[in-house]
Amino acid sequence: METKRSNNYTPRAKNDADLGGRVPPRDLDVEQAVLGALMLEKDAYSVVCDLLKPESFYDPVNSMVYAAIQQLGAAQKPIDMLTVTEQLRLDGNLEKIGGPVVVSELTSRVLSGANVEYHARIVAQKYLARELISFSSDISTKAFDEVHDVDDLLQEAEGRLFEISQRNVKKDVTQINPVIEQAIKQIQAAANRASGLSGLESGFHELDKLTSGWQSSDLIIIAARPAMGKTAFVLSMAKNMAVNYEIPVAIFSLEMSNVQLVNRLISNVCELGGEKIKSGQLSPMEWDQLMSRVKELQDARLYIDDTPSLSILELRTKARRLVREHQVRFIIIDYLQLMNATGMKFGSREQEVSMISRSLKQLAKELDIPIVALSQLNRSVETRGKDGDRDSKRPQLSDLRESGAIEQDADIVCFIHRPEYYLRSDTDMEGRNIRGLAEFIVAKHRSGRVDDVKMRFRKEFARFENWEDGPMVSAVSVGSKMNASGDDGGMSSSSGSAFSGGSADFLGATDEPTPF
Repeated sequence: METKRSNNYTPRAKNDADLGGRVPPRDLDVEQAVLGALMLEKDAYSVVCDLLKPESFYDPVNSMVYAAIQQLGAAQKPIDMLTVTEQLRLDGNLEKIGGPVVVSELTSRVLSGANVEYHARIVAQKYLARELISFSSDISTKAFDEVHDVDDLLQEAEGRLFEISQRNVKKDVTQINPVIEQAIKQIQAAANRASGLSGLESGFHELDKLTSGWQSSDLIIIAARPAMGKTAFVLSMAKNMAVNYEIPVAIFSLEMSNVQLVNRLISNVCELGGEKIKSGQLSPMEWDQLMSRVKELQDARLYIDDTPSLSILELRTKARRLVREHQVRFIIIDYLQLMNATGMKFGSREQEVSMISRSLKQLAKELDIPIVALSQLNRSVETRGKDGDRDSKRPQLSDLRESGAIEQDADIVCFIHRPEYYLRSDTDMEGRNIRGLAEFIVAKHRSGRVDDVKMRFRKEFARFENWEDGPMVSAVSVGSKMNASGDDGGMSSSSGSAFSGGSADFLGATDEPTPF
């Protein structure tokens, strides 16, 4: 039987008992006015969607109604009394709120949605006040408990307070003059740099010339079929930026563990095959090479998070913390299709991926840093054209997997293509040398031209290099002569000075934890 909600109904918060009998800040009439306006005015949701979320409402009934409205808005469906009632029924919440009569009451209490934004801000402010009360109470309780370390408690308090402060922030319009001044300053800063780039250097010279460096607030999608080297490319780029240019870089790895990533970085930097890194079967000279070169990675401002199935909400929280605490200026996500949008319901995986890509673009704008997200391509690449045709397997924008929104939201879309992989030959049909050739295809560039960039891929080290640098010789000497004997006569100059003997204990005798 459906029950009507009394006008005197006052829901009790879970933590009311912790407030000494005091009622938390809330305004139930305003909450109902906002919900009613959202179902009456066609464009009202677009006005308040950045201000409110379901937990912003104190009344759990109002919270469930807004959750239904949020799902309709995310799916770009009409929002009115009938569609909200149906969404609540699909969610299994219609009977919980008291039936359709409660939804109809919400619309009957509002004559116009003209003041919906003002009312929404009141709801948001009440929610923030409750969050501050809860936050201060929790920190106070922990501070009295001597079990908690004070330094850890300070970091937790700072992080949570920053997170609360960033909520419900909606930017107003800006007159063009200060924006012009900011743009001129950026141009002048680029002119004063030796590189002439306005963005962050990737270490790949031709790519940096094409993009002028990775630009702040840009979302960059790098897509390829499996085994093309997506992870190898971003790791090579992360090493260049963090080690060579001292740019703080964060990597969110949803596919590989942090130890696997570091092993690949060690193989990249130390020029040791991945199978040797995994097995530990190194000659004395190779142990010395590992000991000598791995020091490049130690103390590098490279931060790795290997949380599997990361949600977009978790990513936003962690990214803000990294920017605040470690001044991270570049974020890499490996890879987009492994993320999820926890807490929201979608009709299809395509809609969920669309929401994730939009959220990544919003996060890049909010943090004002470039974000690179790797993406898979669908199988149409494999079935297209003939195996002997070099260009038939080149990826296209339509090959992006699961969602066309990725192409729309991204500022730059790039593909990695290795002709050698498909032709299974060192030369193409015209007799051109394609050994180790990797084509980095910039297929979409919102603020510049599109073009192909030639790079060199060294699969034995899972490393990308500038094409003009030419093939290196050190890998041959390390891979063959070192293992054959202890003679270092085949060592190239790139391997550094003569080593002082082999030892597996390359970290030295210390009680400190390993940096990996």
